[in-house]
Amino acid sequence: MLADKVSTATLGLWLLIPEHLRLGTWDLLLGWSRRTTERVEPRLAMQLVHEAALCTTGVRSKRSLTQRGFALSNGLPFIASDGSIHELLNGHTVAESEHLQQTLGQLRRTSGHYAGKILLIDPHRMRSYSQRDMRRRRKHKHSKVEKTAQVFFALDGDTGQPVCFTTGTPSRTVTQATPHLLELAAAILGQPSQPILTLADAEHFTAELVDEVHRQTGFDLLVPMVLKPSFRRKLQLMGPEEFTPRWAGYATTKLPYRFHKSQAGPFTLFVQRTGERRRDWHFKAFLCTRDRDEVDALTVDYPKRWHIEEFFNLEQRLGWERAGTQNLHIRYGRMTLALVAQTVLQQLRQRLGDPVRTWESAISPTHCCTDSKATCASPPTPSLSLITMPRTPTAYARTTRDCPRNCGPKMSTPKSPGSSTTCSTFASADPPAAAAAVTGPIIRGRKMAGAHMIA
Repeated sequence: MLADKVSTATLGLWLLIPEHLRLGTWDLLLGWSRRTTERVEPRLAMQLVHEAALCTTGVRSKRSLTQRGFALSNGLPFIASDGSIHELLNGHTVAESEHLQQTLGQLRRTSGHYAGKILLIDPHRMRSYSQRDMRRRRKHKHSKVEKTAQVFFALDGDTGQPVCFTTGTPSRTVTQATPHLLELAAAILGQPSQPILTLADAEHFTAELVDEVHRQTGFDLLVPMVLKPSFRRKLQLMGPEEFTPRWAGYATTKLPYRFHKSQAGPFTLFVQRTGERRRDWHFKAFLCTRDRDEVDALTVDYPKRWHIEEFFNLEQRLGWERAGTQNLHIRYGRMTLALVAQTVLQQLRQRLGDPVRTWESAISPTHCCTDSKATCASPPTPSLSLITMPRTPTAYARTTRDCPRNCGPKMSTPKSPGSSTTCSTFASADPPAAAAAVTGPIIRGRKMAGAHMIA
């Protein structure tokens, strides 16, 4: 009966209600909006949370959330317009959004979402649709130059979960943004017994940033060094006895290093050498603000930095894929509420267990495999909560198109707009029997979103 009154697209949001209660989302929204329970502002904020959970950038962009049930899940009898949402976000400052991040992060730390031993930091640059004149970038040398906005994220290195973020104008550098980002992270993670190892990329290799992090006792910075030709020649002239062999083709050493304009140091430089013969030697160097075991730092800890790239690839559809405005307080508010959506979705993933905990937040509509275990030349990555079932028992009809991933002929129900599109491995004239055989996501023919669940 509920499936008849509530659309399939928004029914999955009701499965997030237990996670909202466990997290205390309503109390967070009341504190951020500075309003009482009977006011409309916290409910408008809940709509923003659910928009992010459904991987949409706005209710009016494609009018995809006008079905019955979405407004009710927000505690409203209507869907708020973009103007109302703009007025809500425009009435809050950057400091209020950062306070919400701190409160959310402390709740997540209490719930065990962070290990608190390794921190990953990295800038995330997204396409901006602002009308303002701003700095333009290109992703690679063959791409088109376009306006970009940037967000600086901090993630827990062991769990891969976001701790906090900060943003700024396109001209803001990582040297300027990282100290404030670490202040937010310190307020969330507290003061651990051991300094937290912060992993960065070569963009963070600046004397000013290293000195600033060194003065913060709660963090150690491990950053790749940009090897200049002169320093590379110096490493190549070092004798084999100056390196400690660790295993075949891998040796390490430690060197003192001081920046030319640094006011602190010297720091410790971890140098790794790969290759057995001298002509095959290849060097990489990493600067650390504190002396550590270089083998564990380079082979165990630093590879975890790529979790932040996985986070951008899997979770950016929640609200960090594009920027429609350059007003920082508005972007802070929208992206912070998207962080709340990511938290409840992650809680749902963990509670459902394998294989759901590894599913994405969105998936390409070209993926048509029904089962991640099905025999497919290139099976798609399952997507979080993208499981949908036909709303009406309609027999499947074979089409002439084949699955782009070589799963066999595709099955569809062109006469039923609410039905799904599947591969022939799921073809059945008995939809209830087919539903019982589902072990993976069924991808609809149209755009899917993060909180779509079984109807």
